[in-house]
Amino acid sequence: MIDTPFVYGEEATEHAVRYVRRQLEEAVPVLERIAGKRLDERKLRQVGLLSKRASELWLEILQRCRHRPAPISVFDQFIQMAPIVEMRGDPETVDFYAALLKEVDERIARGIGAVKNERKRVLWDNLPIWYRLRYLAEFLAQHGVAVVASTYTNAWGELAPLIDPDDLWESMARTYIYPILNRGTGHKLATMRRMVEEYQLDGAILHSDRSCKPYSIGQMDQRDRLAQELGIPALLLEADHNDYRAFAEEQVATRLAVFVEMMGV
Repeated sequence: MIDTPFVYGEEATEHAVRYVRRQLEEAVPVLERIAGKRLDERKLRQVGLLSKRASELWLEILQRCRHRPAPISVFDQFIQMAPIVEMRGDPETVDFYAALLKEVDERIARGIGAVKNERKRVLWDNLPIWYRLRYLAEFLAQHGVAVVASTYTNAWGELAPLIDPDDLWESMARTYIYPILNRGTGHKLATMRRMVEEYQLDGAILHSDRSCKPYSIGQMDQRDRLAQELGIPALLLEADHNDYRAFAEEQVATRLAVFVEMMGV
């Protein structure tokens, strides 16, 4: 278990970075004993290189959604994110995202959008509602609403610049400190503000996820700030990313209909 101190300000303290690095280095003999073999530093560096490249490719794919119409939606991203989550240091993951980026660019060149007649563009915050992805995608698409940016899918690529294969232990320590859930609610709000501007978004859906409370903390204030400061409709949608019993379909449909209407669709 590696303890990563919470980042309260803009930057982690050097003491915190040294603390995490020391834990990583001290874990090596334990892992060697469990695995029954010595750490291969050369192979570790290769994993670092592949991880950085895969993360960069993933981020490029997400940023292609700045185009109008967006070539893929966040619902596509939720499905395609599996390799960056589970297989980040594998060469197959780099190949997969290189091929996906090529396909996305082809869609842009041909003017193919994820949503036909894209009229409005929306941000998704927090984990997806996995068991109702199709329902949500189709409901919004029927109204010409494309969900094109997500703080969740972005989290798996935004730290790519911190990965340095030539100084792997130091960069691992920094990368593990800075995930979105290890920072304050103000940082997430700033991320959402930036995405609204960069992706030219017309609204935001914040999934208040009962099974991921750290991600849901502060969402009421974030919703209000987005609406007040940026003048966009922001919907707080209560559900659970895994437990279908927390999903009230009629209530969700009513709230989504009102949200779509508020965007002028």
